[in-house]
Amino acid sequence: NNPPYNAGAFRFELSFSPHHPLSPPHATLRTRIYPPGVDPAGGVCLPLTSARHWAPTTRAVQVLQDLLLLIDHPDPQRVLRQDLARQLQLQPQEFWLRAEQETRCHAEPRPEP
Repeated sequence: NNPPYNAGAFRFELSFSPHHPLSPPHATLRTRIYPPGVDPAGGVCLPLTSARHWAPTTRAVQVLQDLLLLIDHPDPQRVLRQDLARQLQLQPQEFWLRAEQETRCHAEPRPEP
């Protein structure tokens, strides 16, 4: 929704176990992206889907909203890449420029509305 990530589209996978809704889904970004809350393998820092915080009443749309929040508004408390979190805090212009370059290089074109 917000620059620089809105310059492209990103694929993700939301996997549900046979025990859903008693166990949380697993979210993975399949498109390379440059926020501190996503690791190089596409793993995401979503406490909402951790076994500790999961509630069977949580809906998939809430998981997707949490994923968008993680990307649109990087949170220093939800970090999987310390190097990017440090860059965002100490050199924000450089971080956002690199995020824009990575988005243009790896993201897919956004679908037409």
